[in-house]
Amino acid sequence: MRTRPVLAAVLAAVTAMAALSAAEAEEIGHVDTAFKLLGRNHRVVIEAFDDPKVRGVTCFVSMARKGGIGGTLGLAEETSDASIACRQVGPISFARPIRVHDEGEEVFERRQSILFKQLHVVRFLDAKRNTLVYLAYSDRLIEGSPKNAVSAVALMPWGNRPPEPVRTR
Repeated sequence: MRTRPVLAAVLAAVTAMAALSAAEAEEIGHVDTAFKLLGRNHRVVIEAFDDPKVRGVTCFVSMARKGGIGGTLGLAEETSDASIACRQVGPISFARPIRVHDEGEEVFERRQSILFKQLHVVRFLDAKRNTLVYLAYSDRLIEGSPKNAVSAVALMPWGNRPPEPVRTR
């Protein structure tokens, strides 16, 4: 049967991509929300990641993580609930030009199920207000979720250093 090797390859690719995106975020902490006798408890996890193109901006994302055996093994599908808060944490400069597009530029993703569901964080530039806007949402192959969260970072001076002019492509 040819579909098994293809399915195995897809699963391996998804797992590898999830591992790569996991390396971009750092867990800050978590709180347990429900006790599970087997496996870890249900929890809300807080992770931080630095915008890969904008130095001086860090985003903090909180999301529910299922426990039990399925959650511990990474087999449970997570809910689409997430919260995001992005902040200026140093002088703002641009490591590389950012993409300006009406669909934004993806800066972070996290797997939320074994296949086909991910949490995305997309950056937009509001040039009129000199602000970066970050949107967190979940998608799914068949049906996405309208649940989302947004955070904005005004490009402000840091100490006596003005923000670097926005570099776009």
